[in-house]
Amino acid sequence: MRHKRKTRETGLKFVDPAQVLAEIEPGMNIFLGTGAAEPRTLVKHLMSSDEPNLQDLSLIQLVSLGEAMSLKGLGQYRLKTFFSGWVASEAITAGQVDLIPGRYSRIEHLISSGRVPIDVAMVQVTPPDEAGYCSLGLAADVSREAMARAAWIVGEVNDQVPFTLGDTLVHYSEFDHLVRATEPPFYFPRWPEDETFDRVGANVASIIEDGDCLAFSIGPLYEALATHLVGKKDLGIHSPFITDALMNLIKSGAVTNRGKDIWRGKSVVCYAFGSPELMAWLDRNPLVEFQPLERVFSPLRIGRNHHFVAVLPARKVDLSGQIALHVGKGNIAAGPGEVIDFFNGAELSRGGKTVFALPSRNRRGEANIRLSIQDFPNLFNLRESVSLIVTEWGVANMVGRTVRERAQALIEIAHPDDRPALVEAAKEARILYPDQLFLAESAHLYPTDIDEIKKFKGDLVVRFRAIRPSDEEEMRRLFYGFSDEAVYYRYFSPIKTMPHAEMQRYVNVDYRTVMSVVGLLGEPGQGRIIAEGRYVKARERSVGDVAFVVDEEFHGRGIASFMLQMLVRLARERGLTGFTADVLGTNRPMMKVFEKSGLPVKAKLVAGEYEITIPFEDERAQPGVQFEGD
Repeated sequence: MRHKRKTRETGLKFVDPAQVLAEIEPGMNIFLGTGAAEPRTLVKHLMSSDEPNLQDLSLIQLVSLGEAMSLKGLGQYRLKTFFSGWVASEAITAGQVDLIPGRYSRIEHLISSGRVPIDVAMVQVTPPDEAGYCSLGLAADVSREAMARAAWIVGEVNDQVPFTLGDTLVHYSEFDHLVRATEPPFYFPRWPEDETFDRVGANVASIIEDGDCLAFSIGPLYEALATHLVGKKDLGIHSPFITDALMNLIKSGAVTNRGKDIWRGKSVVCYAFGSPELMAWLDRNPLVEFQPLERVFSPLRIGRNHHFVAVLPARKVDLSGQIALHVGKGNIAAGPGEVIDFFNGAELSRGGKTVFALPSRNRRGEANIRLSIQDFPNLFNLRESVSLIVTEWGVANMVGRTVRERAQALIEIAHPDDRPALVEAAKEARILYPDQLFLAESAHLYPTDIDEIKKFKGDLVVRFRAIRPSDEEEMRRLFYGFSDEAVYYRYFSPIKTMPHAEMQRYVNVDYRTVMSVVGLLGEPGQGRIIAEGRYVKARERSVGDVAFVVDEEFHGRGIASFMLQMLVRLARERGLTGFTADVLGTNRPMMKVFEKSGLPVKAKLVAGEYEITIPFEDERAQPGVQFEGD
């Protein structure tokens, strides 16, 4: 430390910023509040001053958003930051700003141990309450530790800053100087609505369950995600940031924090970024708990919350699941040092998962899913631990999948126009089989609207969606789980094997003539296939031949009946006028499905097989099965 701490007076006294600057000595290390908590009045005077004592100063700020980044006079000041995003990355690359790499959960230790020395702490606070306590307001981060290490402390009192609750209270007597703020805090406008991000947000929301605990950040992904979470129940929040989008989600009633293990009933955050409306809502709000960086970013604390979901924005992803994070202007919390703690916390959480989300193409129309991303900066190299990757085209599960299966799943959520080139590149790189089928014309035809969840007998919850090429392995598992009788009923022959060449033809569907729907147990992007139904449109007629199969473990639950009704609806929507089917005469369970369908069914027994006809629009026909000759 440069000075011994002064004996503070108990009276509330304000001084002019010039008096504060006059006490600064060359070579000092000055800690500045971060983000919206930057003491703007003090920083503005510091940047505009030409006093000779303000030389060779090191300004220490976790994230720089405003005047401290103006870098007026590089010979006078040097900015040190722990974060390479927002506008700082360009200055770091140019050699104008010093980056201190590190995990956010360890920054407090760097300060308390003296590895990052601090002589002066300048922080933004609220006016004191009746008991003399100020609030740190918009950022808890490491301000308290910086104040403990500093030789002297300056508080910039801003009456526009909300009095936030948590580990934010500081008695005014702790300050050597108090100055009155003449600048408002930083406000951040909402991100504009974006159709692509809205679809990404909807897909992310589809894998978040009631009771999950979430971390929020800043940007269009989180704006969209919040709107699609309002129908959830009992969500928890353990997050670096609170924003207007998160405020609206909490106000919707979707967030109760009842299931959290620590800070139950509270949304725990470290920073506030947003509008004046957010600031007003945060003022003395008991629902929001501001805690220091070390506690919010601690993987052990994060992991104590069951079902913690880390939703993280990605810039690029390759076919193995490796992630390139964002860089440059506008990036606020997506560097490796910023995401690793929440990533590790999700791994420690029981039922936790990590989700990386991105549009399939960037604003220039370039593919964000690529064969390789080794040449991109800011790589996140823990691909083995990535759970799910999401684009506007769907959800790809990475858990337990081979590199080939990962590639297939990621190609399916790439932009449809990028998929043919990805398939060919993956074949050349020997990631996919040389004979891998790909129906390029089907990429745009995939029916993303088929997405239903149904509860059956015994509280069995099954999700239904259209089949994908990446379902090959799951369909093979379904096939090999059948008894010989079930195989014979479905395929009318005693098939013993289903090799890759056969199965890939089965799962690569031309949706102009074929509709195949699978039923799965588990979350979107993953799960076990337990049922499949399809119809194939006749060449010269507007009817489809229908067939379906259900894992024998789940017979008698009503799954087949539901799939038949679903296929009928899909066929009608696509202009078909009826179904045909062939059913072995001994396959009584399948005949029962048709009998209970509520549809008019005509059955003709020929050589031990029923020829089934189901006209959709025959108003004269009575529901039920009419056997020829009855």
